[in-house]
Amino acid sequence: MPPRRARIAFSDSATKQLENLTSEADIHALDRTLVVISVDPDIGEPIPGETTGPQLLQYADEVERVRVLYFVTALRTVVVVAYIEV
Repeated sequence: MPPRRARIAFSDSATKQLENLTSEADIHALDRTLVVISVDPDIGEPIPGETTGPQLLQYADEVERVRVLYFVTALRTVVVVAYIEV
């Protein structure tokens, strides 16, 4: 049985960014990137900085030209997207 995918959730600011995406190509590129992250939440690179909260990670897909900042919940079942760049 394949590993269970993490559920994707969005912060308020990421939700606003998502609402502003109008290009179907950008939406599909973001969707493919989110699937990659949901399958392997550890794929991102840690962003140095504050260590009191969850570790903020960055994943950039150079082919799709998408960058996502996110953190993973303690049980690794939810990925919370904090920032989207398409």
